[in-house]
Amino acid sequence: MVEIELDGQKVEVLEGSMVMHAAEKAGTYIPHFCYHKKLSIAANCRMCLVDVEKAPKPMPACATPVTQGMIVRTKSDKAIKAQQSVMEFLLINHPLDCPICDQGGECQLQDLAVGYGGSGSRYEEEKRVVFHKDVGPLVSMQEMSRCIHCTRCVRFGQEVAGVMELGMSHRGEHAEIETFVGQSVDSELSGNMIDICPVGALTSKPFRYSARTWELSRRKSIAPHDSSGANLVVQVKNNEVLRVVPLENEEVNECWIADRDRFSYEALNSADRLRAPMIKQGGEWKEVDWQTALEYVANGLNQISKDHGASSIGALVSPHSTLEELHLASTLVRSLGSDNIDYRLRNAEFAKVEGVRYLGTSIASLTQLQRVLVVGSNLRKDHPLFAQRIRQAQRNGAQVNIITSKALFSAADAWAMAVAHADVQEASGWTQSLANVAAAVAAEKGVSAPAQGHATPEAQAIAKSLLGGDRKAVLLGNAAAHHANASSLLSLAKWIADQTGATYGYLTEAANTVGAQWAKAEPQSGGLNAAQMLAGGLKAVLLLNTEPVEDAAAGAKAATALAAMQMVVTLSPFKTNMSFSDVLLPIAPFTETSGSFVNAEGRLQSFHAVVKPLAETRPAWKVLRVLANMLGLPQLAFETSQDVLKQISATPLNLSNACSFEVRLAGHVDTPCVASIYQLDSLVRRAPSLQLTADARNANESAKAFAEGVHA
Repeated sequence: MVEIELDGQKVEVLEGSMVMHAAEKAGTYIPHFCYHKKLSIAANCRMCLVDVEKAPKPMPACATPVTQGMIVRTKSDKAIKAQQSVMEFLLINHPLDCPICDQGGECQLQDLAVGYGGSGSRYEEEKRVVFHKDVGPLVSMQEMSRCIHCTRCVRFGQEVAGVMELGMSHRGEHAEIETFVGQSVDSELSGNMIDICPVGALTSKPFRYSARTWELSRRKSIAPHDSSGANLVVQVKNNEVLRVVPLENEEVNECWIADRDRFSYEALNSADRLRAPMIKQGGEWKEVDWQTALEYVANGLNQISKDHGASSIGALVSPHSTLEELHLASTLVRSLGSDNIDYRLRNAEFAKVEGVRYLGTSIASLTQLQRVLVVGSNLRKDHPLFAQRIRQAQRNGAQVNIITSKALFSAADAWAMAVAHADVQEASGWTQSLANVAAAVAAEKGVSAPAQGHATPEAQAIAKSLLGGDRKAVLLGNAAAHHANASSLLSLAKWIADQTGATYGYLTEAANTVGAQWAKAEPQSGGLNAAQMLAGGLKAVLLLNTEPVEDAAAGAKAATALAAMQMVVTLSPFKTNMSFSDVLLPIAPFTETSGSFVNAEGRLQSFHAVVKPLAETRPAWKVLRVLANMLGLPQLAFETSQDVLKQISATPLNLSNACSFEVRLAGHVDTPCVASIYQLDSLVRRAPSLQLTADARNANESAKAFAEGVHA
């Protein structure tokens, strides 16, 4: 530790720290633009100049290392005058367009100009003009004349997103931030550049000119897409969600969010929203009141139960639904006398497990890993925030090893991080590849392998990597979870992890995959699984927040099976499943209901509604409670969602990846069903800006080509 004096206060900081870090620890604010706690130090802006005793001139606080006994003054005349001079320089070329700037009200330059700027400028020359740029549907670079060349966006791309999409060309007054030869910004984390830009150079294209920041109410929420459980601030005006930004939580998402968390709110205000209950009569959809719709459903379920037995009724539920909704759906189905409920629509294997499958470690620990093996994942696109953490680990020397397919790892830079060893195989070969790694580990340790494997050069390289280092993890991705031989992959991952001292677990797919297991939204005693339900055999099914054609491994075949049923009830915020549904019930998306999600590490996070439900929309937990009441099921008589959570919490969350499955080195298996980044759930599928991104366009083209090939 090194002790310095800062404005008369003694401060102890780690050796190698900068004066800025000491100031942060002491709670002293030093004005700055280019410095950001999560990025490397550039010292471009010089706004953080401070007075260091015995130094011949003011020194930048962000780039001046502390020394024992150093005396620093941040408020002396020398420091203030230096900061004022820098501000004068920065304002020479800055346009006078605050009244129309989207950054107005939350602009660092604006704030510091008040404190350090002069009432006039000594410079009378014409201000420079930088030509606007079109870099894609999410980030606006229409007013690059505002740029102060802090290079935060450039460093973010290189260091956090892993992709250098922006760079600075030319020098001096002619310097510009731009993409390479007219390319677009396509990173799945690109929206964070908007947040870290200290001026109005980079702004949100979908939000542009929608509202002033001081007109917005700010409410906390949780991201409903992937399993990171990112903390959000949802900004609202006139009961309409207009913007979503990150809420800092170092243990979960740090200060970042993925683009799908940021821009999916567009779907909430889309024309596709279901505003009132609807019933299909004579092939025509008609709006009805809630009483009529629920009576229709209750009478239909009672009749089908009477005619065909309760086991002919089932429910397909989404792991993007809240914990409370999933628990009530599960309780409702079982109260009717059925065990047919499942959230695993994309799975190909449905082995019975004892514990709740999860990440196997904390999310924060991913940043500290020294060795990692990822199996069956497109890490960067499936879990952008997890990828970001592993990228930081790799930058600090960690070795990243992968076993995945060519489609999920198309090139050496596909994950925007350096990969130490890659065994690229089609899904049929993953079990054998993992068995080969196990065989190589067994040979190194002198123990017997769990399955017949061959210590191939790739397997030996991965094994040698995993046997080194201290902090290690074996992580199974979405494709591994949905694999036809998923239980064998888990057994092999467990064996390898046990032998190498690593943790092991799943990069769980959805916001509430862990919660769905806790809520027992899967068969417990011989009920039909999702694949069996979608293969026919049911007479009635409840579809909770899911679109089986898009969300299920069965794809278009699901529509045929559902159309053959006597009653299909869809609970969704959107007009969907209309070709095979009989009833549509409008339920609230995550912004219009209270609820809870359990993220990949098993962290329970609850949230409140941020806006009132749209039109006749109702929270799903209320709809299920009232439906149960009409069916004469007293088990669901809850007054609030908190009461539902209390009942769930009475059963401990048994997080465990333990398994004792026999390893099967299966032959050919179908390619696992994995959703692309902007097709994961009903919200992102309806967000116009996200559907204009390169990732969405490529996925749609691939799906179209596949469909044409199937029909050819």
